[in-house]
Order: sequence, then structure tokens, then C-alpha cells
Amino acid sequence: MSVYPIILTQSKFTHHDKLKYPFEERGLQFGDGIYEVIRIYHGNYYLLEEHVNRLFQSADAIKIQLPFNKEEITDLLYELLKKNEMNSDGKVYMQITRGSAPRDHVFPESVMPNIYAYVQDQPRNMTGMENGVHAITHRDIRWENCYIKSLNLLPNVMAKQTAKENGCYEAILHRDGVVTECSSSNVYMVKDGQIYTHPTTNNILHGCVRMAVERFTKDLSIPLIEEGFAVEDIRIADEIFLSSSTSEITPIIKVDNQQIADGKPGKITRQLQEAYELDANIKENRIKHTV
Repeated sequence: MSVYPIILTQSKFTHHDKLKYPFEERGLQFGDGIYEVIRIYHGNYYLLEEHVNRLFQSADAIKIQLPFNKEEITDLLYELLKKNEMNSDGKVYMQITRGSAPRDHVFPESVMPNIYAYVQDQPRNMTGMENGVHAITHRDIRWENCYIKSLNLLPNVMAKQTAKENGCYEAILHRDGVVTECSSSNVYMVKDGQIYTHPTTNNILHGCVRMAVERFTKDLSIPLIEEGFAVEDIRIADEIFLSSSTSEITPIIKVDNQQIADGKPGKITRQLQEAYELDANIKENRIKHTV
């Protein structure tokens, strides 16, 4: 099934051989792909093993056959930093799609995945982590396989944009009144010295920083209860915070224009921030751990 040669791109017509991107690309046409965002501090990866493991888990979940093993992709990612002479704070975005093939809903046969990764500078958001951020609540309208880090992110994008338009940093998503996660991060509630967060079902992404938070709570003997909390519980929370590779551990001090407790980052959030910095070996621009 061939395609006619002249393609409309932007407001111009051109031969498809001259396009700068493969127009019959399954990531572009179906969102048929996966991705990872990996944090870098001082030119070193943080939680790389966790990200690579999740990459393979996502690929397996949507039946993409990767052309390398975990050791090989790890070596390639380190080589990427070396070739870019990366020695500052940043991130790597890595995307893998099923490949380029004539458009058809069923998987193409004998097609190699399209793979790319690039490095960007990513300074730490010291202001947000020190002072806290604001959030809104937003209905979770995503699909039922959120544990896959797929390219199907339009509901997340719309929720994040709504948060921005309301002067907020994040959108806290909920299904039937139960908080799941945020548009691009995991979220937690602290009440009476205990941390509550949604269990790692198919309805949320098991974040790599969340995995680190789980380790930190064990080391600090802070109870972590994997139990969904209600939207109504937010107003009586002692602390709310979020975690992600780019946001690290960030306190949320206001939700839907309602202040959380005294409106300041709480003690447990500060303890986890300190544990994160020690684990990531971040020696500069430390957060002031005062409550």
C-alpha cells in the first residue's frame, strides 16, 4: 500500500523523501511508544538503573522488542553524556517508538524501533522546593494503564495547562474522589506522622523518585501507607508534597486556593528533601532545612 509522493507540511507541499522526519511514524500517528526522563547532577545520572528497568517494563507492556539489553543501553546513555561533555545539572529525554511503517492499527512486522535520546540543562527548582508550590485538583480522565510510561500524554498535558492557567505548579488528579497522582509527578499526604500515597496499581506511574522515597521512609522510620486518600482529605492534611525526576521532592502549600496546614513546607517533607540530597550526592545549592 503505497503513499502518493507529495506531502502537505505546514503550509507547503514537498516530496515525502525530503521531509526532515518520518511522517509514517507510529509514535507520531498513534502515540505508539514509550519514554524516560533521567535526572543528571554534576554530569552524573541519578536513579539510572530504576529508569532503565522501567523502560524495559514499559516496552514489554506494549510489546516493543528492544534491540539492546539493559547493559547496552546503559553504556549508550553514559556515552551520550561523554560525547556532549555534560558536567552540569540536567536531564536526558529518551524516546522509543515501534518504528516507521505504513499506517495501520495492527503492529507492523519486521520493523525496527525508532530510538533517540538527547541531553538538556535542567537547573534545580530551588525556589519551589524551598518555599512550596500551589496546585489544583483535576479529574483523572486518563486510560487504565498509567503504569506504562507511554507517549499518550494529552490528558496530562491538558491538566498541567489548566494548572498553569490558574497560577499553579501542578494538577492533583483524582478518580471517583480518590487521589491518584499529579499530571507529571507522584503525590503524597502527611497526616499524624504518616505518609499516604496511592498504591502502585495500573492507575499510576511508579515513579523512580517515588521508589527512592520508599527507601528514605524506611531509613527514617516514617510510616508509608500505600492507600489512596480522598480529595476531601487534602484540606485536613498536615503536609502535601510531590515527587518526580525534575521536581525532586517539592512541598505543596496550597490546593484549590486553600492553604495546607500553616502554609509552610512541613517537617517530614524537609526530612525527605535532605535524604534525597544525600542520596543524590548534591553538595551545592542545598535547601534550607528549617520548619
